[in-house]
Amino acid sequence: MIAQPVHVGADIAKPSIDLYAAGLAASPSIENAPAGYRLLLKSLGRSSRPVHVICEATGVYHQRFVAALQEAGVTVSVVNPRQARDFARSRNWLAKTDALDARMLAEYGASVQPAPTAPPDAAFVRLAQLVTRRGQLVGDRAAERTRLSEQAATAEIRASLRRHLRQLDAEIAKLEGLITGLVESTPALLARVQRLVAVQGVGPTTAAALLAALPELGTCSKNQVAALAGLAPFNRDSGAFRGQRSIRGGRLDVRRALFMAALCATRTNPVLRPLYQRLRAAGKAHKVALVAVMRHLLIHLNSLLKPLAVPST
Repeated sequence: MIAQPVHVGADIAKPSIDLYAAGLAASPSIENAPAGYRLLLKSLGRSSRPVHVICEATGVYHQRFVAALQEAGVTVSVVNPRQARDFARSRNWLAKTDALDARMLAEYGASVQPAPTAPPDAAFVRLAQLVTRRGQLVGDRAAERTRLSEQAATAEIRASLRRHLRQLDAEIAKLEGLITGLVESTPALLARVQRLVAVQGVGPTTAAALLAALPELGTCSKNQVAALAGLAPFNRDSGAFRGQRSIRGGRLDVRRALFMAALCATRTNPVLRPLYQRLRAAGKAHKVALVAVMRHLLIHLNSLLKPLAVPST
């Protein structure tokens, strides 16, 4: 008989990690640093049952922790914070502290049995970091351009803004060069990018951004990939009432990457341009029609990568 795993909830913050595991003698809190990870691994090593650690995705704060556990062979599931919070509400757990969140994650793991998160591929991790940094600088550049266009800006301020914009242009170009170099030197990335850019409307920048934000691309069904991106329309029906379908949730970075590609596709793509025109002719608003194009484009890109095994990140 296979022993049931011990589910360990880990609520992660920048300085520390709160832990909860029923029947496991582990410190209730550890430092979010290598010394803390070693302390936890020592406690987990004394368990006679398999261990399954559950934590939420918390940006950069969970990555080193998860990597340390995976390297030691511990099963880890990184779950969506919204799903974990919805689970807590379903149990009427309205209070929220770090210790309670750790216990809730342990209960979530025992009840839902989330799939283990696979160790990330190093090239995809670096791609995600480069793409994220580029996006940050592009946002800064847009803000500086807006300030430059303001009538109240003095000559001194305009000169300062222009200098900063030149710096931002140079940094963005450097990052784009690093992204291109990484793709060209990594066969797994290059094969995927080449397939994606074959679609009219998708350029190298969009392809890299999609692979960074949606590493599952090519491994999901069409409904799953649309839901991950937040492009799946949800029903709002009750009895005789038929509400308007709408999208919600999902990964904003994916939608940002798809937006310009879809906009370009509505003008040049031989399949998506007629789709957009049909929807507009049927009375659909521009935004509704564009979202439909984004969804069709994403589903097509997902199908193109199906034959290729995509490393999880």
